[in-house]
Amino acid sequence: MEFNTRLLHGKAVRKYPDSAILPPISQVTAFRFDTAEEQAKVFQHKAAGFAYSRVGNPTVAAFEQRINELEGGNACIACSSGMSAITLALLNMLCAGDEIIAGSGLYGGSIDLFEDLTKFGITTHFVNHVTPEEIEPLINSHTRLIYSEVIGNPGLRVLDIRKVADFAHAHGIPLMTDSTTATPYLVNPISLGADIVVHSSSKYINGYGNAISGVIIDSAKFKWDFDRFRALDGYRKFGNLAYTIRLRTDIWENMGSCLSPANAFLNIAGLETLGLRMERICSNASRLAEALNGIDGIKVNYPLLESSPDRDLCRTQLKGFGGGILTFRTGSRERAFRILNSLKYAVIASNIGDIRTLAIHPDSTLYIRSTKEQKESAGVFEDTIRVSVGIENIDDLIDDFTEAIRNS
Repeated sequence: MEFNTRLLHGKAVRKYPDSAILPPISQVTAFRFDTAEEQAKVFQHKAAGFAYSRVGNPTVAAFEQRINELEGGNACIACSSGMSAITLALLNMLCAGDEIIAGSGLYGGSIDLFEDLTKFGITTHFVNHVTPEEIEPLINSHTRLIYSEVIGNPGLRVLDIRKVADFAHAHGIPLMTDSTTATPYLVNPISLGADIVVHSSSKYINGYGNAISGVIIDSAKFKWDFDRFRALDGYRKFGNLAYTIRLRTDIWENMGSCLSPANAFLNIAGLETLGLRMERICSNASRLAEALNGIDGIKVNYPLLESSPDRDLCRTQLKGFGGGILTFRTGSRERAFRILNSLKYAVIASNIGDIRTLAIHPDSTLYIRSTKEQKESAGVFEDTIRVSVGIENIDDLIDDFTEAIRNS
C-alpha cells in the first residue's frame, strides 16, 4: 500500500468494537478481571491485557501500533509529550558518566534538556552539523549516543541519516533521530539505519493543535554491548529487544509519562490526513520561501533554496520536499516584531505542524534559556522569525507576509 492508503487500511487498523471506524476512547483508570490469577499474569507481563491505564490502554495501544507500522519499527511507546519522549528515550539507555554527541541546531527545549542532564552526570558535546567529519574528533570511550533532528528546528540543516548511521555503527554507537519535522511521510529513519526515532506527535502527526503527545520507536536492530550500556545490563537476556523491554516495563512505566486515551484518539484522527497535509504544507513552504527570498533586506533559510547546502539531500532522502518550516532574518528585532504584529492570517503561536500557519520570534520565546552562542548555532538571531507553514491558499500567505514586510 502507498502511504495515504496505509494510513486508513494498514495492518494496524483493526476491526474496532461495534464496527467503529476509529477505536473507542477507553477513558478509564483500571480494567476489570474475572480472577485474581488473571490479573496477576497481566501485571507480571505473563499474559496480554490491560490492567491500569498508566501502563497500558487500548486507545493508546491503537495509536502506538499505527505509528509503529508507519515508521517500520519493532515497537512504539507513546508518551505524554514530545519532551517526555526525548527524555525517556535518553534515560532508558544512559547512565552517569555517559556522553552524547548532538547537533547544535536543535529545538530550544531539547538544548535545555541536555543541559539538565548534566546534573545527572550525562554530558552532551555539540557539533555544528551532525556529519562523520564533525563527530569523529569527539568520540571517546564514554560516547554512547549520536543524536540529531532529521530537519533541524529552526536551524533547518538536514541529517544524512544513512551516512551518519553507518559511521555510528562502525564505532558501536546507536543513532537516535528526532523526526518530528520530517514525519513518516517524508522519510522513515529506521529504513536508513537509525536505531531509535522520536517524534513530538503534538505537531504534524496530530496536525490540528488539539493534543500534546510524543512517541518513541525502537528498531530493535542495534546490537547492544551490555558492558558499555550499563543502563540496559539487567536486560541482557532480551538481546536486541533490551531497549524496548526496559523502556516499556521499567523507566516509562515508573516515571508515569503516559498518554491520555483522549489525546491518543485525537492523534489517530489527525494522523489519517498526514500525507495530504504534508504535501500541501511542504508545497506551500517551498513557494513561500521562494517568494520571500526575492525581497530586499530579507534573508530566508529553507532547505530547498538554491543557497541551501542540503538541497540535494532533500531530493534524495526526503522525496524532494524541504519540510514545512522556514525562517527569515529581518534586520532587527524591532522589525521582526512589527512584521509579526502585521500578519493577518499567520497566527503568532509557539507550535509547529498545525494546519494553520504559525509564526514566532524564537529569540525572545523558545530560546530564552539559551546562550547567545547556542542561539546562533541553532540559527536563531534577534531578528529571526520562524514560520510553520499551514494549508492555507498559498497566494494568501504570500500576500500576507509580503505586505507585512513591506509595511514594516
